[in-house]
Amino acid sequence: MSTALPEIVSPQEWAAARERLLVEEKIALRALDKVNARRRRLPMVRWDTSYVFRSTAGEATLLDLFDGCRQLITYHYMMFPGDPHRCSGCAFLVDNMPHPAALNARDTTLVVTAPAPLAESEPFRERMGWTVPWYSTQGSTFTADCGAGQGFGVSVFLRDGESVYRTYYTTGRGGDLLVGALRYLDLTPFGRQEAWEESSQGTDAPGSWWRLHDEY
Repeated sequence: MSTALPEIVSPQEWAAARERLLVEEKIALRALDKVNARRRRLPMVRWDTSYVFRSTAGEATLLDLFDGCRQLITYHYMMFPGDPHRCSGCAFLVDNMPHPAALNARDTTLVVTAPAPLAESEPFRERMGWTVPWYSTQGSTFTADCGAGQGFGVSVFLRDGESVYRTYYTTGRGGDLLVGALRYLDLTPFGRQEAWEESSQGTDAPGSWWRLHDEY
C-alpha cells in the first residue's frame, strides 16, 4: 500500500504548525483532566466479597486480590472454559500493562481475571510471558456480575477495611485508552493505519491487525 507522506516545509513553517497543534493538544488534555476528575467523583456501590478466585498460588478472595492495597483494577479477559480462542485484543492490552511498582506506590493493584480454568489459561499465560497476577473465576458469577459477560472489561474497586466497593467500569474504546502502543502510534504520521482515522491512508478495521505478539 502506498501511503501519502506529509508536506515538506521549512523549519520555520514546521515550528509554526507545531505551535498551532500544541494549543489544541493542551485543550484536549485539559478536557481529559476534567473527565478524570468527574470519574474520581463517581459514587460507589458496595460489592460482594464472597467470590472465590483461583491462581497458581491457590484460592483467593476478592479482598486477597487487593494484595494489601486499597485500590484494585481488574481486567476481565475474554477466555472461557473449553473455548480454544485466545483473544488478540485482550492480549494486546495485557502486553501493554505497566510494571506493578508504580501502581503499588499509589496503593493500587492490577490483576487479570478470566472465566477459563487455570489448566487452560496457564499454558497460554506462560507462552505470552506475562507476569501480571492472573486469576480464574471459574465457578463464580464475578465476570457476569461485573457486566463483562461474554466480552471484556475493566473494573475498579476500592477497599475500606473489610468492605469492598465498585467505583468504575469500562469496555469498548475505554479499553483502547489503556493500550500504550496505540498512544505511541497516534504520535506518528501514519497513525494506526485504520480506516476510521481522519486523514488515514489505511483500510483496516479497528483492531483487525492485532495479533498475539508471537504471531506478527
